[in-house]
Amino acid sequence: MQAQWKNLVFVGIALVIAVVSYVIGRQQGASTPHTQNAPVVQENKAPAKAEVASKPLSPLMKGRNPLSPEDVATGFAHPATTGQFAGAAHPTPVPGQPLTAPQGQTQAPGQPQAAADPKDDSAKGKFTHFRVGNRNVKSMFAQGDYVWVGTSSGVIRYDVTKDDYRLFDVRNGSLLANGVFHVGPLGKSIVVGTYGGGLSLYDQEKEKWTSFNIPQGLADAFVYDVMKVANGDVWIATWSGANHIVGGDLQDASKWRTYTVENTKGGLPNDWVYGLAEGLNGDVWLATEGGLALFRNDQWKHWTHADGVGAPYEQVKGQNAFDSDPGAVSSHHARQKEEQGLGHVKTAYNPNYIISLVEDGKGGVWCGTWGAGLAHFDGEKWTNLTKDNGLPANHIFMLHRDGKGRLWVGTSAGLASMQDDGTFVVSTTADGLFSNNVFSMTFSQDGSQWVGSYGGVARIYPKK
Repeated sequence: MQAQWKNLVFVGIALVIAVVSYVIGRQQGASTPHTQNAPVVQENKAPAKAEVASKPLSPLMKGRNPLSPEDVATGFAHPATTGQFAGAAHPTPVPGQPLTAPQGQTQAPGQPQAAADPKDDSAKGKFTHFRVGNRNVKSMFAQGDYVWVGTSSGVIRYDVTKDDYRLFDVRNGSLLANGVFHVGPLGKSIVVGTYGGGLSLYDQEKEKWTSFNIPQGLADAFVYDVMKVANGDVWIATWSGANHIVGGDLQDASKWRTYTVENTKGGLPNDWVYGLAEGLNGDVWLATEGGLALFRNDQWKHWTHADGVGAPYEQVKGQNAFDSDPGAVSSHHARQKEEQGLGHVKTAYNPNYIISLVEDGKGGVWCGTWGAGLAHFDGEKWTNLTKDNGLPANHIFMLHRDGKGRLWVGTSAGLASMQDDGTFVVSTTADGLFSNNVFSMTFSQDGSQWVGSYGGVARIYPKK
């Protein structure tokens, strides 16, 4: 019954909320380490390269390269049109129908335009849009000439230099589920966390996929984040607790640990774990639906709204235009709000839902909340930033620190970058974003910034 609830919620809210879609409860993960070495699912045949514009990639793609530049002239910011967000450059997608060019743009008749040459498109204000259909882009990772794009219909490996791609999904035997929460490096492999299909590893040299699911030790088939820490251990965030693989050998079942609310005696405040971050001296931070957790020297500690996480409701209730309240469609979340003393709040607000997380490089962490703004913990005290401090919105879907240490904040109303003086510079569709809801981001080796949203990706070229 609980698994059916999760599927029902997926249908209702997958297109409008970034993190808590597909979220009706599931049986909690095991409270003890797995000891049986269940067989690992392996796929030895390398997935075939999809053919561009020769056969349908899915009913929605109509034969289009899933990461092809959109069928409009690339370049300067589009004029505003009516869309999913005020001022959005792209109309709200209609399932099963092709997206149309924004007003004021010329659409190429019948075929996608070739990707723009970076040499010609690197001037100030230049960008390229890539469509992925009616899909969320929840994770991206740049690796040399490749940009890995995790969508709700598989993983795309895009070759920036060749303007070519490969699509990895269920149909070609790569993944056990097409919905992707996470894509990133794990040693020399690429790791993919899915919703419903567990975790998959791609050996790039052998072009072989290996999948891990509950029989192999996963706490849950819904995998939201994966992280390898400095000592070689691997951590996995799931919706039934967190896995800890001592030494990082996923093939050794005796090394798997599962941490839940029950077996940590409440040290992990909630079994729904959304994000992971490695701090200083081996600290492991975990973002959950019940607050922030810290695993340090085999001991647990956590913080909730009562300790200072997130801005108070009275401060932000008039600021939140994004109105997707999980508690309105999910008995799990409605019950959870009651348990957290928020049953009276009927809007899209829960400061205990930490849906994005990144370390600050100084021993603390930044936490993105569901409608309560951006929270910073320095190890002793909390500081909460909201629209009052220059953020475009209080729903924080994505957090990213670039190579220079700058913090990037993806929200429901645009992308913000924190300046040295603590102020924010905000980018929206008027500045080149595909959509104002920002779920993911990465930088490629040429300095281009790739921003993932619902329906597509924006490549923003470095300014000369």
